[in-house]
Amino acid sequence: MTIAIIGAGIGGLVTALSLHRAGFDDVRVYERVRELRPLGVGINLLPHAVRELTELGLRDDVEAIAAAPHRLSYYNRHGQPIWSEPRGTAAGYRWPQLSVHRGELQLALVEAVRERLGAETIRLGHRLTGLDTTDERARAVFETSDGSVSADADLVIGADGIHSAVRALRYPDEGAPRWNGLTLWRGTAVVPAFLDGTTMIMAGDDQLKFVAYPLRREADGSLTVNFIAEQRSDGSRAETVDWNRQVQIAPIAELFGAWRFDWLDVPAVIASARELLEYPMVDRDPLPRWTFGCSTLLGDAAHAMYPNGSNGASQAILDARTLAHALATAGDFAEGLHRYEEARRPATADLLALTRQQGPERVMVLAHERAPEGFADITDVIPAAELQEIADGYKRAAGFHPEALNTRASLDARLGQGS
Repeated sequence: MTIAIIGAGIGGLVTALSLHRAGFDDVRVYERVRELRPLGVGINLLPHAVRELTELGLRDDVEAIAAAPHRLSYYNRHGQPIWSEPRGTAAGYRWPQLSVHRGELQLALVEAVRERLGAETIRLGHRLTGLDTTDERARAVFETSDGSVSADADLVIGADGIHSAVRALRYPDEGAPRWNGLTLWRGTAVVPAFLDGTTMIMAGDDQLKFVAYPLRREADGSLTVNFIAEQRSDGSRAETVDWNRQVQIAPIAELFGAWRFDWLDVPAVIASARELLEYPMVDRDPLPRWTFGCSTLLGDAAHAMYPNGSNGASQAILDARTLAHALATAGDFAEGLHRYEEARRPATADLLALTRQQGPERVMVLAHERAPEGFADITDVIPAAELQEIADGYKRAAGFHPEALNTRASLDARLGQGS
């Protein structure tokens, strides 16, 4: 059985590793870029994703390049605490939460794929231009530096991101991703340690927000942090917002000029950035169908969603593991694809809807709506039970509530269903 994966991002690479572990040996990964470089900034791998990487034998490799936040804390724009909770093993999970540079993680996965599946598994410089499928066979057509080439496969998996070529071939009239009016600026900086040095912080509301979390502790005790600055606009910049566009740092730092808390100087963090990249906050509407004949979608190609809740990469990893398990334990590929889509499409649609409502970050929105000038005690503004339910509700929807995750059956096909 030949399986072709379109896209060598995190989702595509974990899919290749998962399929190989499940017993599928003829797997190929096609990537449009000619060179894989460690691009991007930090991402968070939540415990449900780290569980899957652990079962793939990758945890040590990822932990070597990652930091493990022990707490997540929300604040208003005045630096007052709204909600705080332990994360990872400190919250009772059997697996940690890990913060890692996206590009470094991707290259670690590339190395694992080449080592386990073979050096020629990843084929660079292949841009998908056509896909013909039946219930039993598929032919993918690629544009390369040597011209057009085709590849036959028993299954094609579209893991090629929010601008997925596979998705566009299935839904040619869908159009561009939807922008919600928020612009994000992402960067990394070396800053003095704040709080306990292992806390991920989110401050602000739905108009202006700042996020920071450690990626590495330096020898002098300072922290290399990943940060996100976010502002809502009136929508007039929708046509000019680009992906990965480098922008001047000073104007963004000025937006947060008053955000000097006694525990963190936000404008100083932004001003310390090595570079600042601009992104629009976009997503796509849920699809009525992922699978067409012997092809399906995975990760952002299937369910691109806002980063509220830090769950994009984690959901792609869950997709990959669910798909490999379904294909390995079903009677045939058609049944496996049905099981995969039945398990993942409704769940990700529900999660996408929650991210449009701010996900767990809704606590900051409510605090601003009910007490824009601040508060003496957050429970006078948002009852403790409401805060807890927002946090727990998102964990349940995203599949990483501690009790449920710790007791859920493994997705490792080698261990068998229910193990």
